[in-house]
Amino acid sequence: MMPRKLPRFTRFAVVALTTLPLMLSTTSVQAADLIVSAASSLTNAFKEVAQDFEAQHPDTKVVLNFAASDVLLQQIVKGAPADVFASADQDAMNKAETGKSVQSSSRKNFASNQIVLIVPADSKLNITELKDLLAPTVKRVAYGDPASVPVGRYTKAALERDNLWTAVAAKGIPAQNVRQSLDYVARDEVDAGFVFSTDAAIMPGKVKVAVRVPSTTPVMYPIAVTADTKQSAVAAQFITYVLSPKGQATLARYGFLKP
Repeated sequence: MMPRKLPRFTRFAVVALTTLPLMLSTTSVQAADLIVSAASSLTNAFKEVAQDFEAQHPDTKVVLNFAASDVLLQQIVKGAPADVFASADQDAMNKAETGKSVQSSSRKNFASNQIVLIVPADSKLNITELKDLLAPTVKRVAYGDPASVPVGRYTKAALERDNLWTAVAAKGIPAQNVRQSLDYVARDEVDAGFVFSTDAAIMPGKVKVAVRVPSTTPVMYPIAVTADTKQSAVAAQFITYVLSPKGQATLARYGFLKP
């Protein structure tokens, strides 16, 4: 039996994130562009949302920027252009509001989610509850870095509730965002990983849900217009569309729940 390969910690993702303020400040971003910085778990759903919004607003091009919520906030704080900020948890948005990086009056909750523990689709490990992660046969567990990734904060809180965090963290492979955690499991580079249920749903042939994890706090997604936007009206229209019946229907198709 060939030994399992260690996860490939891709450098390009880091470069893309750290250079984003410079990239977005170039002429590739036009005056009519609406820049939406959104949590990685929103990638598939927001691509469709953006397409539908553009159809209704033909003079506006939506530029989507996906990353971990805390990374997006740091980009905004450091001057990267952004008109809308959509976070995967309240903590990142609270920091944005406290730091006056968003317009408080525009803040709305627009979706909710659930944390799940996934394993590779062909996994033979009998993982049916969180304490099964303590088994010696479980060598590596992927989760978002709690310091910068909402799914990581939810994960840590859930494991701490059951007094499992220290033991699981010893086997931990921290990910830069929830999609990286998903990829580690899909490529069979770890034995299990924590992601949002919407992420697990996009790779049904490569991963399977082993445990649905009760969260200590609701997994709620807030959205707001940024403080430095030059397009407040269009940014507000985008948020209104996300909250509209059609926008909510799109999110629901990708597994998101109502806020």
